[in-house]
Amino acid sequence: LVSDLEKEMTEAETGEKVSQEDYEKTMADSAEKRAQDSKALNDKEAAKADMKSTLEESMDDKASTTKEHMAVMKYISELHAECDWLLQYFDVRKQARADEVDSLGKARAVLSGADYSLLQQTSLSRARKFLHRF
Repeated sequence: LVSDLEKEMTEAETGEKVSQEDYEKTMADSAEKRAQDSKALNDKEAAKADMKSTLEESMDDKASTTKEHMAVMKYISELHAECDWLLQYFDVRKQARADEVDSLGKARAVLSGADYSLLQQTSLSRARKFLHRF
């Protein structure tokens, strides 16, 4: 009976010792896991803060770029309107320049002593014929 009791006590002590070792190992593993999780959490919070600041910078850049783009588009629109006007009235302006050059040539010739009175009457009669057609 005593030997059985000693045997059971030895088994109980051994079992308790093994359980204590398992408990200590589990606690050490848990502490290590908590430390890793804490480090991972800190790393993720730092990454989040970096991303947040990058996002704010990007939003500011986007806002300024959008304003700049709108200004460029307005300028392009103004240039487009000006070019449309120039193209629309190009022939009229070309003819006006040609008429002005012709008039200056005639004025120069008149000042030099040329007589255009006969030409003027012919031109006037052509204009009358043209107007009588309508």
